[in-house]
Amino acid sequence: MRQGWGDRRLDMPRHPVADLAAMRRARLTEAFPEDRLVLPAGTYKVRANDTDYRFRPDTAHTYFSGNQTSDAVLVIEDGESVLYARPRSERDTDEFFRDRQYGELWAGRRPSAQEISDSLGIEVRHVKDLPSFDDDRKTRDITKDEDLARVADELRLVKDDWEVGELQQACDITTLGFEDSVREWDRVLEFGERWIEGTFFRRARAMGNDIGYDSICAGGSHATTLHWIDNTGSIEPGKLVLLDMGVEGRNLYTADVTRTLPVDGTFTPLQRELYDLVHAAQQAGIDAVRPGVPFLAAHNAAMEVLAHGLADMSLLPVPAEEALDPESKVYARWTLHGTSHMLGMDVHDCGRASADIYPKGDLAEGMVLTVEPGLYFQEDDLLVPEELRGIGIRIEDDILVTADGNRNLSAALPRTSADVEEWMGRLR
Repeated sequence: MRQGWGDRRLDMPRHPVADLAAMRRARLTEAFPEDRLVLPAGTYKVRANDTDYRFRPDTAHTYFSGNQTSDAVLVIEDGESVLYARPRSERDTDEFFRDRQYGELWAGRRPSAQEISDSLGIEVRHVKDLPSFDDDRKTRDITKDEDLARVADELRLVKDDWEVGELQQACDITTLGFEDSVREWDRVLEFGERWIEGTFFRRARAMGNDIGYDSICAGGSHATTLHWIDNTGSIEPGKLVLLDMGVEGRNLYTADVTRTLPVDGTFTPLQRELYDLVHAAQQAGIDAVRPGVPFLAAHNAAMEVLAHGLADMSLLPVPAEEALDPESKVYARWTLHGTSHMLGMDVHDCGRASADIYPKGDLAEGMVLTVEPGLYFQEDDLLVPEELRGIGIRIEDDILVTADGNRNLSAALPRTSADVEEWMGRLR
């Protein structure tokens, strides 16, 4: 069994992130020059009995190393970096034949240490040789050390040109996934939310790594549940369907896009009125994005529009300006959430950064954030007219902060009510 095997080398050219990752590690070292830094990739997680979820590495580990293999640990000290990785199974070991997680016959060919090293431009050693770190030097493990986690996230806030390209690609594939879903609208009407979820996932796996988060395919009143991921409902004529979906690219950067579509392909007058209000709020939020303004500028601009719109609908118990006072915010009953979050390798990116930098800090060129206001009228909300109950609308795009303003990375998908109708009619 252990004899008569040939050998083959994986085709792993130098990764475009290799030099960028080296510069990132240098910046991280500058923040902790005296310490040993440890960034694990993580390992498999059991899904059911002896089957695991598909592995996805820790974001910080991959950002600073480029590695996406499981069970690896990046160690940085004295300006030097070593990646301790779990390489391919040797043909003369039981692991090769018998191990369901790492054996080549079970799980496929893992790259060798040399292949990883050549691709990522970093020294690679077997993870079994990972030191115990029981000396007197301070060791910071990112899974336990809040300061290291904070700095790592703050370093990821501003995206370089390569990262922007990865995010643009994720948005472009996401656009194709939305288009796939509309092209199969007859099946959507037959099978409901599940068909959209499956259709979009197919595109994500075909051209990317995965979906960046569980898709929200919310027909009718399900759209008023912000994180509706059951996707078990029907898609009914005369109603709206809210689709919040994003592709994670093969280098783990993800899009995050939402569109709310009329199931019939045409908005009713009431649906159009509400949709146009949300679109106006989103446009105000996008227009507010530029370097030097507070991160919350987009949220504040969007809420200004929504609060006045709700006042015009006679839903607010106080004037719009009073409702917008931070001591009131009564309009939030129907807007529910913040308008923006950072976007990158995590769909809610850089969440461990210092609050003084994000979300309380200012925007800078190279940051990428979502702008996604919404209106949500619950089925059992007795403070709104009956015809509004069960309607949820959100429009979300991924916005790059540029030197002179912003660029919408997901602009290929239509946003105005008229453009949405034309787009659906053309694809169907």
